[in-house]
Amino acid sequence: MKRKKPWGGRFKMDTDRMVEAFTSSLAFDRNLAGADIRGSIAHARMLAKQKIITAKDARAIIRGLEEIRREIDSGGFPWREDLEDIHMNIEARLIEKTGEAGKRLHTARSRNDQVATDLRLYLKERLAAIDAAAGALQKALIGQAKRHLGAIMPGYTHLQQAQPVLFSHHLMAYVEMLGRDRGRLRDAFARADVLPLGAGALAGTPFPIDRAYVAKLLGFSKVAENSIDAVSDRDFAVEFLSAVALLMVHLSRFCEELVLWSTTEFGFVELSDAFCTGSSIMPNKKNPDVAELVRGKTGRVVGGLVSLLTTLKGLPLSYNKDLQEDKEPVFDAADTAEQSLLILAQAVATMAVHAERMRAAASGGFLTATDAADYLVEKGVPFREAHHLVGGLVAHCIDAGRALDDLTAAELRKFSPKFGADAARRLTAESSVASRKSTGGTARATVAAAIRKSERTLSKLKPLPI
Repeated sequence: MKRKKPWGGRFKMDTDRMVEAFTSSLAFDRNLAGADIRGSIAHARMLAKQKIITAKDARAIIRGLEEIRREIDSGGFPWREDLEDIHMNIEARLIEKTGEAGKRLHTARSRNDQVATDLRLYLKERLAAIDAAAGALQKALIGQAKRHLGAIMPGYTHLQQAQPVLFSHHLMAYVEMLGRDRGRLRDAFARADVLPLGAGALAGTPFPIDRAYVAKLLGFSKVAENSIDAVSDRDFAVEFLSAVALLMVHLSRFCEELVLWSTTEFGFVELSDAFCTGSSIMPNKKNPDVAELVRGKTGRVVGGLVSLLTTLKGLPLSYNKDLQEDKEPVFDAADTAEQSLLILAQAVATMAVHAERMRAAASGGFLTATDAADYLVEKGVPFREAHHLVGGLVAHCIDAGRALDDLTAAELRKFSPKFGADAARRLTAESSVASRKSTGGTARATVAAAIRKSERTLSKLKPLPI
């Protein structure tokens, strides 16, 4: 054979060039280089410990792998497209460096359990990094919430003004979302934290390997219990994509609000020049491209989740070449999520908040209509009757071009004798916000307590171990 393959002993013909290009994963699985070398070093140490290979061969293998790591890091590694993937490239280079010793490394393992191990190692590292980046965004949001604790803005439902809330309370909603996201990331980490190495191609191995020892070397908390499942399982990758897809959906929702809030019409916030771009034709433009791109990139991550689910749905046990398609969506989602979180953390930390614009938007309308109804309920009016009365009051104000907080007590009593002298004072945005003292409400003291609680939670959350 002119182009000898590591697996080519039973083949009489060379692989067609188109097939080589079509089946090669080297263009993207180079991301696994570090994980592959880590796994191979641990495997070599185990083989020597179990006297499956000699200590001398193990030392040569480990030394060669460390040299290869340096070559890859420096950009001097001689990549060969004909060797299909990162695993075969590293093995071939190792054999060039160590001769017979390198040929013994693949004893008691298959590419099937090797690649599954590499992907799990890779994901553990990326999950830890994404979790830390989510924590950075939480801290940025909390920082803005603390700085602008008294700022009042309109709260919205259906994108229509609803009730006044604290800007800080609104930001803390995203802190809560990110907290759930981090919980899902940590759950995904637990599922990825299982060692498949030692499963072989699908049936295990006759060699006296010590899988627990390899798990300890690589930092896995447990080993896969079933060799068939070990090489075919990609649940952990689906769970990762699912967690990251939902995280990106949350970021997209927040970015949509940043886009709205930074418009001239809203003017609630202004993103730093460092996180915006201009127009090639309109000199006046300052575009929130970072927020728009995060919103747009969410579709890629959601698509990656759907892609992998679709790949898996028809696969019989155990390993199938289709599983090569798991890597690109995982790699892309990991990069997209981490970059989005880190850049948003900086954008949020540096954005200007225009509290006076928010307060103006919360004035002059009907955001305290519910407070008027609640006032009547306190005076003994059934809520449904109070709701109807205040609805008529709002209709009157619309016709008269008035706002609720413009009305005097005498004007209010025309709609119900239950409105007392203190009623007008109850219809201000400040009074409305201050009254929402229930757990999880928007009153200043309640929000301040929520901020303190979140800070304590973040301070106690340990980084994921890798």
